[in-house]
Amino acid sequence: MPDQLLQRRLSVGTVDSFQGQERDIIAITLTRSNPQGEIGFLSDIRRMNVGMTRARRKLLLVGDSSTLCRHPFFVELFAYVKGVGGYRTAHEVGKQT
Repeated sequence: MPDQLLQRRLSVGTVDSFQGQERDIIAITLTRSNPQGEIGFLSDIRRMNVGMTRARRKLLLVGDSSTLCRHPFFVELFAYVKGVGGYRTAHEVGKQT
């Protein structure tokens, strides 16, 4: 698998491993989903800033908005993304493929 990623010029890593680097496209998976709305390390806005500011051209965020939007940062982020027409539900994305 790593050889295939290198051939396609893809890099996979943690937020911390990309600090100080940039890429044309960054995809971040916000892997928290629970009825309590607990988001763990995602509440560290500094780390989110590092991850989100690595993208030069496109930023893709994948996550459970009902869990994430219990935190004020994500409420504002989702409002912004929706305002610029960048929000898609999993159902909408599934229809496009």
